[in-house]
Amino acid sequence: MRNYKNYSVWEKAHKLTLDVYQIVANYPQEELYSLVSQMKRSSSSIPTNIAEGCGRKSDKDFARFLYIAFGSANELEYQILLSIDLYFITEAESKPLLLQVEEIKKMLNSLIQKLN
Repeated sequence: MRNYKNYSVWEKAHKLTLDVYQIVANYPQEELYSLVSQMKRSSSSIPTNIAEGCGRKSDKDFARFLYIAFGSANELEYQILLSIDLYFITEAESKPLLLQVEEIKKMLNSLIQKLN
């Protein structure tokens, strides 16, 4: 069995999730059950799906969960862009998050290619 903690992409996705939780703590209270909730779910979905995929027996199943993680990364990327447009965060605040998302997407893509 694979151990998700041995994958650097999981470590980076976990750190991104922690960073997202930290930044959305400053969002307006009225966003708590909408954008904040969505960003927490999409960010935590990335490492969660990597971990769940590691528990699967076949490379094909593992890759399927990595695709789901990739989709969640795209979702989070959009939510960060929306946050900028709604003036909840600045472009400077968003830049480290967007760079992390981009790196994670590249790593997921590379891992998926190796499994296929």
